[in-house]
Amino acid sequence: MRATLLAIVFGCAFASAASLAFAEDAATNGSATGGASADGPQWRHASALTGDPGYPEDFTHFDYVNSDAPKAGTVRLSDPSGYDSFNPVLQRGNPAPGLTLIYDELMAPAYDEINISGSYGLIADKLRYPDDFSWVEYHINPDARWHDGTPITPDDVIWSLEVTKEADPTRAFYYSEVTGAEKVDDQTVRFNFAHTGNRELPHIVGQLEIMPKHWWTGTGPGGKPRDIMSGTLEPPLGSGPYKIASFEPNRFVEYERVDDYWAKDLPSMKGTNNFDKVRYDTYRDQTVALEAFKADQYDFRSENSASNWALRYDFPARKRGDVILETFPDEGRGVMQAFVMNMRLPKFQDERVRRALNLLYDFESQKETIYYGQYERIDSYFSGTELASSGLPEGRELEILEEVRDLVPETVFSEPYENPVGGSPQKVRENMREAVALFREAGYEIRNGKMVNAETGAPFTIEMIENNPASERSVLPYKQSLGRIGVDLTLRIVDTSQYINRIRNRDFEMSTLAWGQSLSPGNEQLDFWGSKAADQPQSQNYAGIKDPGIDALIEKVIRAKDRDDLVAATRALDRVLLAHNYVVPQFTSTEFRTARWNRFGHPDNIPPYTHGFPTIWWWDQDKAAKIGEPS
Repeated sequence: MRATLLAIVFGCAFASAASLAFAEDAATNGSATGGASADGPQWRHASALTGDPGYPEDFTHFDYVNSDAPKAGTVRLSDPSGYDSFNPVLQRGNPAPGLTLIYDELMAPAYDEINISGSYGLIADKLRYPDDFSWVEYHINPDARWHDGTPITPDDVIWSLEVTKEADPTRAFYYSEVTGAEKVDDQTVRFNFAHTGNRELPHIVGQLEIMPKHWWTGTGPGGKPRDIMSGTLEPPLGSGPYKIASFEPNRFVEYERVDDYWAKDLPSMKGTNNFDKVRYDTYRDQTVALEAFKADQYDFRSENSASNWALRYDFPARKRGDVILETFPDEGRGVMQAFVMNMRLPKFQDERVRRALNLLYDFESQKETIYYGQYERIDSYFSGTELASSGLPEGRELEILEEVRDLVPETVFSEPYENPVGGSPQKVRENMREAVALFREAGYEIRNGKMVNAETGAPFTIEMIENNPASERSVLPYKQSLGRIGVDLTLRIVDTSQYINRIRNRDFEMSTLAWGQSLSPGNEQLDFWGSKAADQPQSQNYAGIKDPGIDALIEKVIRAKDRDDLVAATRALDRVLLAHNYVVPQFTSTEFRTARWNRFGHPDNIPPYTHGFPTIWWWDQDKAAKIGEPS
């Protein structure tokens, strides 16, 4: 399952979190090889990552939508980075926010199934695959159309897979075991897989965003050939619920709803995409962005700052009830947010140094003085989920670790991972002494108040790059702590474009980065931690992890046979990642904090894994008319 959480914020255009389609549905599978024969696998109306699909074949709409929601109004959103391209797959430059509104995928997610894991018909109206998961076939809905009226064909699907893998290294990893696609007939396309037994592959290829081959390989204004491998500001042809209406690069982009959208009456689309227009305005300075929200320049805000949430929403519109602050439970993801060291640099390759840097991070003091008690320390790469390791390994997790015992640290069998705890002068001093001892073991010593290499005398310094001035609040106390043992940290704030390029090109020493995790991890773990991804500039292996034990455990996650096996394998992977001290874990919240102008309606039964704004919300004319009235 794709998950975009945190991805744009931390400079990567795509973050994925996939899962395994464990349980079979009522369909009976036939031969594992061969074409679309009558005695082959039976067609399915949906796929699910865990268990059976939650909705029957004859469902009319998802339970959490208002199928009679009015189609009206404009929703205004903010964009923190700006854009210079409408190319949806190319990872050079900054793609415009909201491009997914233009394009449909083969299947559409159900927000109320675990981790948004159920997928139902959209461009494809059914799928089938054999018992050994060696391929999957998708049947294209005969009504599927591009906005110019041209039918969507298997050729569009095949071409979309090829160019997506070529243009986007992250998705190339995600679909690395998809060897190719072929046309079975005029309405059917088959995806072939490199290996058998990978239960998630039939499901995740349904998340492929389909693009019009005839448009991208045609000619643009003035007769110039279009090129999917180049950026463009020509509004592209799509098939989705919206199209681009107007724009100014790096200032705004506005989408308008397609009245004759071909899929608007499909069960998977009923009650969604209810706004006439969706607009994104760029605010690169987040202080300015907050003030713009308070001035009613845009409608909805996800608040990531604890101090903002605690102190900066006491203004007249909120007191009148024109602005609503609301939290939603964050149940659909795990996350690791951390100070990430670039281990491609020799100074970070010693695990003792990395642990010492963790010892010098006094989260407990910051929690009270900076974060208003709103966060908890992260102690797992799958924090907040059942996938997080704890205590000592046992049961199936222990069995998995025993299978790779010669590849993983011995401590995973005897010492539970624990973050250092600060919060008092005594604990801080104890952590500092332990950090100095670890630096000494790694070949460093303090001379004239500076931590230096004992042999060369070179000082141990760190350049921290960030793209948000607000990061100073958390980085500067860390800088002071490091300075007490002679480590000089320099914080450099760079603009978003430069930040993205430096992270992608591994031109950094340390930065705050994050990995979002689904409740059912899979192939994306190769991109996060796999050795091959470490040398790919645009992968999400930011830290440069290259470890055979990690690689082996990723394979066990991908090849898990059922949910219990997946949970055990993921906990084992988590435990080994933690044992290597690759990062300095930061903090997380169990809630989504949101602020909105009170002109919208939403279903009573918001799904548990997302607030769904703006996809399942709608314009409420009565509420909008009351904005500005005395309370």
